[in-house]
Amino acid sequence: MENIVEEIRQLELDTLSAKRWAEAGDVEAWVHKYLLSGKGGRSNPAFSEGLKREKRWWNGPIELPLTALSPAVGPEPGLEYEVDPAYWQARTSQLAETFTTPIDLPPLIVEYRAGELSIRDGNTRYGAMKRLGWPTCWVIIWYNSESDCEVHSKIL
Repeated sequence: MENIVEEIRQLELDTLSAKRWAEAGDVEAWVHKYLLSGKGGRSNPAFSEGLKREKRWWNGPIELPLTALSPAVGPEPGLEYEVDPAYWQARTSQLAETFTTPIDLPPLIVEYRAGELSIRDGNTRYGAMKRLGWPTCWVIIWYNSESDCEVHSKIL
């Protein structure tokens, strides 16, 4: 397997580049650049287009405990998108072999949903980080209302 982390770094799709875009006030543009890149996973133009349909409020990248996040994809029963456990094991193990530190990876993209942080992009990266025993990861959070953003940002 090619070194995904090195490719991500070269394309400026890691957390440090996301932080630079956020400091310039344009984290949303970084999110779309990442989703349309096709690197570090698969291109997701439908997700990018969906995010553009409504005004969103953004926070991040910020470092959070893995335990603060709710996966949407994985082998566990009851998840929004349940996948084959053998596939999950193989994919997260493969990713974990290339990971060095959380800052070298793209932040997970999560949606704030009534007090929950639902992982909408990066579920396999999340699984790989759990496999490695990492306690935290970097995330970019989107909110569907300004009030949700204001309330949640105060407790972060």
